[in-house]
Amino acid sequence: MQSSLNVLQAPLMELRQLVQTELRENPTLEEIAPDSDYENVAESGGLQDEWREYFAQRAVAEPWTRESLERRQHFLDSQSRGLSLQEALAQQLATAGFDAHDLKVGAEIIGNLDESGFLRADVEDVAYAAGTEPLEVERVLEQIQRFDPPGIAARDLRECLLLQLQRAGAGTSIAASIVESHLDELARRRIPEIAKALGLTNEEVQVAMAEIAHLKPRPGSIFAPNIEQIITPEVVVVRDGDEFVASLTNEHVPRLRINDTYKDMLAGESREVRDYLRDKIKGGKFFIKSIQQRQQTILSIAREIVLRQRDFLENGPTQLRPMTMSQVAEVVGVHETTVSRAASGKYIATPQGIFEIKYFFTHGYTSKAGDSVSNESVRQAVINLVKEENPRHPYSDQDIVRLLTDQGLSVARRTVAKYRDQLQILPSHLRRTF
Repeated sequence: MQSSLNVLQAPLMELRQLVQTELRENPTLEEIAPDSDYENVAESGGLQDEWREYFAQRAVAEPWTRESLERRQHFLDSQSRGLSLQEALAQQLATAGFDAHDLKVGAEIIGNLDESGFLRADVEDVAYAAGTEPLEVERVLEQIQRFDPPGIAARDLRECLLLQLQRAGAGTSIAASIVESHLDELARRRIPEIAKALGLTNEEVQVAMAEIAHLKPRPGSIFAPNIEQIITPEVVVVRDGDEFVASLTNEHVPRLRINDTYKDMLAGESREVRDYLRDKIKGGKFFIKSIQQRQQTILSIAREIVLRQRDFLENGPTQLRPMTMSQVAEVVGVHETTVSRAASGKYIATPQGIFEIKYFFTHGYTSKAGDSVSNESVRQAVINLVKEENPRHPYSDQDIVRLLTDQGLSVARRTVAKYRDQLQILPSHLRRTF
C-alpha cells in the first residue's frame, strides 16, 4: 500500500527515479524501450531465445543462487546523480590541509548546514558535539566560509551576503554598507531613508541595490535536485471540434514488464531461488499495476476538470470555476486524499497554458450577478490590477477592494491582503518607486 501511494503521489521525474530504484532492486523487472515493438519481439522469440541461450550457458559454469541473481542487476543502468551540498563541501574539506581535529570540527559544521547552505546550529552546540571549544569552531567555520559556493555556512542572511561581497572584492562597497547596517530598510525598499543615513543619493542606493539583487540568498540551493525546475505535463487538453479532450502523455512514463527468462527459471531452480523469484515477480507485477492505476487516476481527474472548467479552457484564469477535491473524488470514485495525492506535482497542458492539476481545485465567491467565481479568479484579478497600477502611486489594499467591487467581486480587505501575501506582492508602500 505504501509503495502504491508513493507511485501515485510522485511527480513525473520522481516517478522515473522510483522506477530506476525498482529496476536496481528487482532483477525480474525490465524497461521496454520507447521505440520497441514488444509484442512482435515476444512472438518472434529472437531476443528471448538469445537471453535463454545466454542464461543456459552461464548456468553450466555458475549455479543459480540468490547472490548470483542479484548480481544480474549490474546489467541495468544506474541512475547517475550529482553531488549533494554536503558531499561537495566534504570534498573541499578533505583537500583543505586540515589536521584531524579541524577535520572533525569541519565535518560537524557541514553536517549542520541546511539545504540552503546556512549553519542552523549554535556554535556552542557544534563545539559540544565535536568535543572542542566554541573559539575553535569559529576558527574552522571561518575557513569553511571560504569554500564554494560563496556565502556558504553563513549564520544569517546578512553574513551570507557579506561573504559574497567580500569574495567579489566589494567588502567595503556601498552595497556592503547597506547589507551591514540597513538590511531591514533594504527589505522594505526604504531608499530615501538609506540614502539619508549613508549620505548618498537615491540613484546611488538603487545602483547598490541592483548589485545586491545579483547575490545568492540561498547559496546551497544550486545543489538541490532540479526536479521542480523541469515541468513535463502528464496530461494534454486539446480542442476537438466543439469539445475539449484530455489525454495522457504516456511516452514520458517508463514502460515495464517482467522478463520471461525469470518466469522460465521458476520450473528448474532450487526452492530457495524459486521462492526468491516468486517474491520479486510478485513485487514487480504490483509495481507495474501501481503505475497503471496512477495513470488511470490522473486521467480520470483530468477528464472531470475538462468537464467542469470549459469556461476556463476557452477564456482563461478569470473564468475558473470553484471546484473541490471532494466533488471530483465522488465522481471518480476514489477518496478525497487520493485526488490530493494525484493532483500534487502533476501538470496539465491546456489551451491557456501549463498548470499544476491542483491549481484547478479552489473554493469561491458569488459575484453580484449571482455567478460562482473561484478564489483563483479573484487572485488573478488582483494580479491584473497591480500590473496596471501607477508604480509611483500603487493601489492600497482598500483601493483593490474598491476596484474589485466595481468588477462585481465583493471581497473583504483582509482577504485581499491574504491573497497579496500568497502572490508575494509587496504592500503598496513597498511597491512604490521613486
